[in-house]
Amino acid sequence: EVQLVESGGGLVQTGGSLRLSCAASGFTLDYYAIGWFRQAPGKEREGVSCLHSRDGSIVHTDSVRGRFTISSDNARNTVYLQMNSLKPEDTAVYYCAAARRASGHGCSRLAHEYGYWGQGTQVTVSS
Repeated sequence: EVQLVESGGGLVQTGGSLRLSCAASGFTLDYYAIGWFRQAPGKEREGVSCLHSRDGSIVHTDSVRGRFTISSDNARNTVYLQMNSLKPEDTAVYYCAAARRASGHGCSRLAHEYGYWGQGTQVTVSS
């Protein structure tokens, strides 16, 4: 059974940092793209970052590029989202998601391409 469990959310001040973790089970990261998404109250779910660890593809949305880093530890079957220089507009529930995807096909920030989702973790950035 495919499962994704996010952790690491919390309350942080503007300019602070958090590291989110997405622990995967039931599959190996080599054959999946992993995406981080976020949804703020009243807004649509937004694709933040994604990676395919086997082919090295990484994509970030413009608003987080240079501040967020996505990485994976395949031995731990875990994907991380390091978030630095956080802003109040980063406040949202953050979800990780998985999509089976062959190496060489990169990753996507489109939510409908992902079939497996975690339960989400709240990130709140105070001003």
